Amino acid sequence: MSRANGLRVVCAGDQFISAELLAGEVLAELGRVGLAAEPVPTESHWPSEPFRDIDGVREAAGDPHRLAELVTGADALVTHLAPVTAEVLDAGRSSLRVVGVTRGGPVNVDLAAAAEAGIPVVHLPGRNLGAVAEFTVGTMICAMRGLPAAAAELAAGRWDGTGFRFDRVGLELRAATVGLVGLGAVGLRVAQLLAAFGTRVLAHDPYADSAAAAVVGARLVGLAELLAASDVVSLHARLTEQTRRIIDAPALAAMRPGALLVNTARGELVDSAALDAALASGRLGGAVLDVFDPEPPGPDDPLPARPSVFATPHLAGASRQVAEESAARIARKVAEVLTGDRAAR
Repeated sequence: MSRANGLRVVCAGDQFISAELLAGEVLAELGRVGLAAEPVPTESHWPSEPFRDIDGVREAAGDPHRLAELVTGADALVTHLAPVTAEVLDAGRSSLRVVGVTRGGPVNVDLAAAAEAGIPVVHLPGRNLGAVAEFTVGTMICAMRGLPAAAAELAAGRWDGTGFRFDRVGLELRAATVGLVGLGAVGLRVAQLLAAFGTRVLAHDPYADSAAAAVVGARLVGLAELLAASDVVSLHARLTEQTRRIIDAPALAAMRPGALLVNTARGELVDSAALDAALASGRLGGAVLDVFDPEPPGPDDPLPARPSVFATPHLAGASRQVAEESAARIARKVAEVLTGDRAAR
């Protein structure tokens, strides 16, 4: 039963999706369905301090011992990437009715421990698909036109007019063939955006919906055909044992000479050493890398320093809309669980 001053909801935020933002959305959504709430805010320093693997959960930030204290007696926990470990779930076993995670996959939650404790976990598949898709197409254009290297030259005080030489200019998207490895929510949105440019889009995904592919103008093909025919290969596959290092030395050798590789998915999809060799040899024209293996890359990793690489620190999913909409969406999902549980009682 709820307390006189409302349901106790721990809002574990960070510097991207703050505890204040989570609490505001939770209060608004629970109020809309007639429930009072007492937010309990706590905050980590991510991304100023990197996330890490903590006590069996991945990509987490914060102190699990402090979180365990806060969830004791709480009705719900809402977070972006707080470490929802077995310790935390055990502390909330007698009271927690739901854990809400504002991520596409709740890797910062010990799902086995949650299932054992009977605590449902809700999350947001595809939560940043718009941001990632726009980032993918935007950086694709920049890399194809050689803009990152040109900007770096100008910042260093050098005016490089040879960017207008015919042997250096890049393709427009309307003249390019782009191959998408993975045609889930993000891949479909990328294909939709590319269609507006008149791009020829190929896609490889054994699980793709052919009807959905047809709607966005993507032609489903085998991986070998995609690699051989694409001016740009963009990765949007989930990381599984089947997709780990799907872009290895043979795959890179099968790509068109001078092609561009874009990876905004997971660093482990690419054999980093093979990619570096392909770039060093000139076989590959360039790469856009927002993710790395390991992450962050080590100081001796040659890829971020290559002039032909447009490297960013895992920013594809970072937008104001992702933060605001994720907080609102997870509040609705948590409210759905809480009202369902309340009706059942």
